[in-house]
Amino acid sequence: MRVVVVGAGLAGLTAATDLAAAGAEVTVLEARDRVGGRTHGIEVAPGRWVDAGAAYLGDRHTDLLDQIDRLGLKTTPTTMSGDSRFLLGADRDDTRHGRFPPLNAVALGELFDLLAELTGRVRVDAPWLTPGAAELDALTADEWARANLAHPDARLFFPLFLGEMMAADPRRVSMLHVGFYLRSGGGLRYLNAFEGGAQADRVDGGAHQVCVALAEKLDVRLRAPVHAVHAEATHTTVHSGQRGHRADAVVMAVPPLLADAIDYRPGLAHRRAGSRTARGTTVKVHLVYPQPMWRDHGLSGWSVNAEGPLLSTVDDSPAAGGAGVLTGFVTGSAAAEFAALPVAEQRSLALAQAARIFPRLPAPIGFHTTDWTNETYSRGCYAALFGPGDWPLLGPHLTAPHGRVHWAGTETSFEFFGLMEGAIRSGHRVAAEIVTRHETPGSSR
Repeated sequence: MRVVVVGAGLAGLTAATDLAAAGAEVTVLEARDRVGGRTHGIEVAPGRWVDAGAAYLGDRHTDLLDQIDRLGLKTTPTTMSGDSRFLLGADRDDTRHGRFPPLNAVALGELFDLLAELTGRVRVDAPWLTPGAAELDALTADEWARANLAHPDARLFFPLFLGEMMAADPRRVSMLHVGFYLRSGGGLRYLNAFEGGAQADRVDGGAHQVCVALAEKLDVRLRAPVHAVHAEATHTTVHSGQRGHRADAVVMAVPPLLADAIDYRPGLAHRRAGSRTARGTTVKVHLVYPQPMWRDHGLSGWSVNAEGPLLSTVDDSPAAGGAGVLTGFVTGSAAAEFAALPVAEQRSLALAQAARIFPRLPAPIGFHTTDWTNETYSRGCYAALFGPGDWPLLGPHLTAPHGRVHWAGTETSFEFFGLMEGAIRSGHRVAAEIVTRHETPGSSR
């Protein structure tokens, strides 16, 4: 059996590894000049790497942890020792322990209660069948907030929360998708937690190492963007540049907006994205220091800020030392505005804000930005955002094969949608699907 996998991210490489182990002849086609997809490492000092893409994991991410263990990689805890900084308006400059912002506790409690109630009733296996799904799906998160959040502190915090959790602009994502995303990821508390939660650990040396290690044992062709997938009587041909690759099965492991841009023959009965499917909007900024100097001042490196570009920061310093790294997250509408600026202006704005957040720090010795919003072969990050009307249109067909074409990627996973764990689980699912199909007598080949 010959299989062509399109996309050398976690989903594609997981599927390719499983299929190769099952005896298939596998070729992986990747448009970029690197493997990793939405995982990506940046070397900030000699031998010291940070995650410019997906980074965090928790104890429920069992398939990812299993992969890390089998590849001989290690995890390191996300550091949260010390006080946090909060700049939430002209008269709200505060330093305090923990991550809970100095906003009205009753208002935030009511916000989280509303989100927990909504999340608890979403059918994670079929969100479009959730009771009241039509009403939730018709509302953007921004419209929901204006209708349900009376206190200004709740209205202030809600878009910051969505940016951190989902890299979402509230005007572009449906409230049904918000509820699904939170429940799929393990619930509100788990997704939002460092210790004991989904952000408890990082891969020591960078999450990109998982894909690099998997790719070493596979036939991966870089700089090979796919533009067409054409079915013929006995096989399917995957076209990349001037070359066609014959396959008995194809794994399409790219985000839905990219998958939709490919020419399929016969054409797709059900598109992979709707007219209101949006990109996850995020730019990651890394400020590099000789060491984590904020720790000397009793600070954790964590901050939450009402104004951008850096809406939050976190200590992402390499566990082995050699550098201190503050990672800044620019999300939602702020990401689109920031990404449109020249690099020099991005640097000026980010450094000026870092100086306000951490006034006792010197200027950083290194500065890096990674713009996922406009990345050609990602079309956003953390994941695609389903807008109003998307779940009823797309949900029932997310994993249904199109002839010999099978779908993978974190956006096809009803478990841990948008996370590395979801990508890996989708890779295992699609590989098992193909093996089963080709072992079944009389199955379509």
